[in-house]
Amino acid sequence: MRRPRRRLSLLLLLLLASQAHAGVRLTVDGVEDPLKTAAIAGVELSQYATREVSDAQVRRLYERAPGQVKSALEPYGYYDASVTGDLQQVGKDWQVTLHVQPGEPVKVTAVDVQLDKEAAQLAPLRRAKRALERLKGKPLNHGAYDAARDALSAQLTANGFLDARLLTHRVEVTRADHSAAIKLAWQAGPRYRYGQVHFDGSQFNDGFLDRYVPFKSGDYFSQNQLLELQQALNGADYFAVVNVLPDMDAAKGGVVDISVQLAPAKRTIYTGGPFIGTDTGFGVRGGMERRWVNRRGHKWKNELVVAQKLKTLSTLYSIPLPGDNQRSYNVGANFRDANTATSQSRTLELVGNETRQWHGWTRTLGVHALSGTFTVGKRGGEPDNTPGIERGQSTLVFGEAALTRKQADNPDFVRRGWLLSVAARSTAGSLLSDASFSQVIADAKWIRAFGTRSRNRLILRGSAGTTWTNDFAALPPQLRFFAGGDRSVRGYGYQAIGPRNSADRVIGGHNLLVASTEVEHYFTRNWGMAAFVDTGNAFSGTDYRPKIGAGLGLRWRSPVGMIRVDLGTPIHDDRAHGIQLHLVIGPDL
Repeated sequence: MRRPRRRLSLLLLLLLASQAHAGVRLTVDGVEDPLKTAAIAGVELSQYATREVSDAQVRRLYERAPGQVKSALEPYGYYDASVTGDLQQVGKDWQVTLHVQPGEPVKVTAVDVQLDKEAAQLAPLRRAKRALERLKGKPLNHGAYDAARDALSAQLTANGFLDARLLTHRVEVTRADHSAAIKLAWQAGPRYRYGQVHFDGSQFNDGFLDRYVPFKSGDYFSQNQLLELQQALNGADYFAVVNVLPDMDAAKGGVVDISVQLAPAKRTIYTGGPFIGTDTGFGVRGGMERRWVNRRGHKWKNELVVAQKLKTLSTLYSIPLPGDNQRSYNVGANFRDANTATSQSRTLELVGNETRQWHGWTRTLGVHALSGTFTVGKRGGEPDNTPGIERGQSTLVFGEAALTRKQADNPDFVRRGWLLSVAARSTAGSLLSDASFSQVIADAKWIRAFGTRSRNRLILRGSAGTTWTNDFAALPPQLRFFAGGDRSVRGYGYQAIGPRNSADRVIGGHNLLVASTEVEHYFTRNWGMAAFVDTGNAFSGTDYRPKIGAGLGLRWRSPVGMIRVDLGTPIHDDRAHGIQLHLVIGPDL
């Protein structure tokens, strides 16, 4: 008996296999997107495009398809659609064609939105209510209705109506005249005010984190302010976890306390690794940062850089004063040993400043003390006593004021953004200084994507500066103006161009004017190329002779940031020839 049963089972399997087909090809005509997409998604047959299905299944699902299409179109306001179809077997597959006549759409003829008086007086809720009322006269779209209804509910919560309830939510459709009436009613309840803010898990003195709170006890509750508080605490870089929530379990009398759950971040951060840049050469950097030094939230950061053309050792101690303007007091020191194509310098700089947010700008006011030795006009490995090389040693104490502002849609890859920075420096005459000087510097950059899928970018950049001094020879290279390099005029070495002395050696100038135009095109999401033209120079007096550099580059959006490799060459310059490599790793702005 076992053999006949096995044979019978095998015959049944073969029979079923002969009735199975590769899949169903579904076509819907008579409507366009979004109705077409909705109709296809709503038909169960669409799930069998790549799945085997039997004849019986296809016919059963085909009979259901017209009703499924009608149901799929109703959320878009089409309640009287008619659907016919064709079912054909093509080879091993099935071809299903559905012909849709959507009919006349249902239009919203009435919108009735009921809100408590106090809630209806608030501007965000008035706007949300008007968004619902603007549905009147339009074809009924359940998705748009749901979004507008939920937006008003969200605004009630966001503006302190934490007990708000939606009492009535109906869409009454009259098929006979293709009309719909929307009826909504909310019971807003009391508008809550803030009670106390409780920080749990903080490592700081009582009261320190209160400075981050953007509201006072007794103010009306605002969800945006809770988000602002959470962002401020995350931005402070003290915590690994920040959760800001209203304590509804303890709320009473229209007052709600705010619970802030915190978990400290790793206190000490060590960083390090190799890097390369054409302005600095190959090098390594290492750093140590204490996210908080004490229970008052002070910070301390140290960094060592050792590269072929640059060596620095810096330390910075910061005293944050949280609040609306995000102030901090900073004191630091920086030792710098720098070598460029035209200068060498060893300087020690002490700085004390205050930074804060000011009308959308980052403002810095401070005092610098800069002392060191330097040479300018040096070429390659020439000895310091070579004729024409200028040597100097000076100490300068000067004040500095700076404003910086930037906007970007995406910090990693900017499609619309800009950066503007302005700085002014000045000594108080010759007080505590070997020379008196005043200086103004401005830098700007503008980025805009264009073309199909924003695959192209136009990047404009400019720098300008001027210096007044009674002794230019006492200014170290970092207070003189040079041009050339990765972020200046490409095609020339770093700080390789500028005014020359009587020995025909570049010594830097009083003024600077540089501009750049660059166009990028991306073949893929991460890879692209660039073409650029840079122009400008440093100069003294009115003797401005701009240099021009042009070239092509490669762009890679790597895991460590944007990598730019450019090949530039001087244009119409009798002194400079050949191709200069430029390598920059870092953000756009």
